[in-house]
Order: sequence, then structure tokens, then C-alpha cells
Amino acid sequence: MTLVVAVVGPTATGKSDLALALAEALGGEVVNADAMQLYRGMDIGTAKLTVDERRGIPHHLLDILDPHEDASVADYQARARAAFGEIDGRGHRSVAVGGSGLYVRALLDHMEFPGTDPEVRAALEARVEAEGSRALHTELASVDPEAAEGIGPRNARRIVRALEVIALTGRMYSASLPQHVYEVPAVQIGLDCDRAVLDERISGRVDRMRRSGLVDEVRALVTSGLGRTASRAVGYAEILAMLRAELTLDEAFDAIAAGTRRLARKQMGWFGRDPRVHWLDALDPDLLGRALSLVAAADTGELGLATDDPAPRRSLGS
Repeated sequence: MTLVVAVVGPTATGKSDLALALAEALGGEVVNADAMQLYRGMDIGTAKLTVDERRGIPHHLLDILDPHEDASVADYQARARAAFGEIDGRGHRSVAVGGSGLYVRALLDHMEFPGTDPEVRAALEARVEAEGSRALHTELASVDPEAAEGIGPRNARRIVRALEVIALTGRMYSASLPQHVYEVPAVQIGLDCDRAVLDERISGRVDRMRRSGLVDEVRALVTSGLGRTASRAVGYAEILAMLRAELTLDEAFDAIAAGTRRLARKQMGWFGRDPRVHWLDALDPDLLGRALSLVAAADTGELGLATDDPAPRRSLGS
């Protein structure tokens, strides 16, 4: 398979634009690796490129789920790797792009998917409702500190999944997570920038979402039905709270900006721990040229696809 190019990093750094430019330059097709862009109708709040903005470049794994469905990493992996095979069969390059770290890892690395048990999961979810996600996060930290470090205390869904896997397998959840070894040959290009600049870009993005009609988008999604995953996404959870009269309009958008900043730092923590990511300044005027140079070096073997250095590389904003 032709080397896959993956554009990763925090939200609002311009990953979609760079991926599109790389696909144009390399004769490629784009494969989405953003969990929320899998959903139909979740466009404004996920900063999904419109059809016109895609400039005729084929995009895969966008709009494949209805908002009431729960996304599955295992299903995503199967679909995305099938897309890789189809793109490669056409003689084109796959350019993956997204900030959902777990999805990127499932896409590129070996990753196990332990089974589920509805009763175990229901019991854990009931405990989240009764005790709060932080209590279960503390429990997870006591039995699997590595897993707890990578899962925020408010991420109830992943906390429940980690504890479920531990209960079913008797093994730490972190043992089932992928190692930094490619199963799909790839080069990862990370975008980042100074924190103050990134915060400004996030504020600008949230303002555009407000002007573009995010509130109306969420109202329409409520009518068609929003599942647990979609309703908890940054941008959607806050507007839902506003529609329930728990927040004012201004408070909702302030909360979206704050939540997006937290998300960006979480994404930087995830990708910053992967020593294979080659970081570029999102504001570099020759960004595309530098990215193409990385791809060319990877294609010829001059750029190591896996590093012997176990220490994570630090980005500009770290």
C-alpha cells in the first residue's frame, strides 16, 4: 500500500485545509478521522468542509451515521481501512485527517477490540448516574493508572468502557490500547501553534459557528433525534443546555469556546505522546511545502516511520 499521509493535531489548527492541499498536490483522496464528522447534519459545530470547499477532492467517512447512532471505533477502523484499500486500488494516495486520537490510532496501528457485556455496562452507567464520572475515574486510576491518565474524569463513556474491559478480561484496559507501531504504513504530520494564537483561532471559529446558525442546526438535530455520543459533543452539549434554559445564548457560546480550548489541550496531550508525529507550525507561510517535503522523505525512506527515541516530541505550544 502507498504510504498513508495523516494530518493530526489540535482543533482549529487548519488540518482540513492542509489535508485538502496535500490531496490536491499528491493526487489523493481524503479520509476523515474526526469522530463527530461521521454524523450527518453535524456540520457547523464540527467545522466540516462543505461540498464546495472540498474542491472536487473525494472525501470518505463523512456523513455515514445518523445522529441517534453511537459511533464505534471498531466499525470505523473496518470502514476506513476498506477505504484505504479502494483508494490505493485506484492508484491514489490516502490522506487521513482528524483530531480524534483514538480513531487515528485505530486507523494506523494494531488495536484490539475486547467484547462487551450489556449487564456490566448498564451497571457501570447506573453508577455514573448515581456517583458521578469522577468517582469511577478515581476507581479506574487505582486499577489502571495509565488508562486513567489518558481519559479525562468527565469522559463517562470511555471510563465506563475501560472499567467494562477490565471486568470482562481481567486485564488492564491500557493493555488493549495500540502501541506506537504502524500496522498501516504512514507518515503523521502534526499541526500546532502558539497557545495564545490557537485560543484566538478557537474564538474566531466559535463566533463563525454562532453566525452560521449552530443553534438552528442543533434544533433540527433534536427533532430528528440525537444519540448519547452526538449530544455530548463540544458545541452540541452546550446548545442543548441552552435549549433546556440551563444557559443563556451568550453563556452557551462562552462554554463552547472554553470546551474547545480544553479539547485542543487534550488533543495535544494525546498526539504529543506519539513520538512518530512530525510537528509543523500551522502558521508557517510555506506549510504545504514543508509538509510535502516530509512526505517525500518518508516515501524514499529518508524519514523514519518509527522512531527509536521513546520520548514524545514537544510541539510549539507545549
